[in-house]
Amino acid sequence: MRLIVLLLFLLPQTAAAATVLVFGDSLSAGYGLPLDQTWVSLLERKLRDEKRDYRVVNASISGETTAGGRSRIEAALSTHRPAIVVLALGANDGLRGHDIGAMRANLEAIIEACRKFNAKVLLVGMRLPPNYGPAYTEKFSAVFTTLAKEKNLPLVPFLLEGFADRPDYYFQTDGMHPGQRAQPLMAETVWRSLRPLL
Repeated sequence: MRLIVLLLFLLPQTAAAATVLVFGDSLSAGYGLPLDQTWVSLLERKLRDEKRDYRVVNASISGETTAGGRSRIEAALSTHRPAIVVLALGANDGLRGHDIGAMRANLEAIIEACRKFNAKVLLVGMRLPPNYGPAYTEKFSAVFTTLAKEKNLPLVPFLLEGFADRPDYYFQTDGMHPGQRAQPLMAETVWRSLRPLL
């Protein structure tokens, strides 16, 4: 009996998989799509296919703003203890014309909270349609690039890269939410920047 106990003690222990926490809005929550077709699910499948010892937790909420994310990031970090946070918020702030300075402050607070939990952050940028005016759209986009530079973060410049100008083919009927065809493109866009962090 003692020998069996000793052998069990000497066997290598399998550590729990590290967590990638996706923290975003409807673009990441998979609005209007079956969960297994979303870019987040495809990303998890990619990690599994590459034998990466990570699990993905999707804490994205449709309609979420940076203020909402700021209010719930501590609880999400405490619950999931992620190794990496994919921070994909800001689109709703822009679409609602929220103050750019407040959006930046919220994102910065989320980033700092992640760092307190020793989680790496992958910042995901967004862009706005031109009808919001050049002054606002340029300031909006600059928030992501500036924060990434100042905080020394990897950046996905634009989550909808490569298909944003094709609403007829890649978007749902509302013209705002990416459809099934777009999800593999989004997963690949995030994967390129996520892979070096693993």
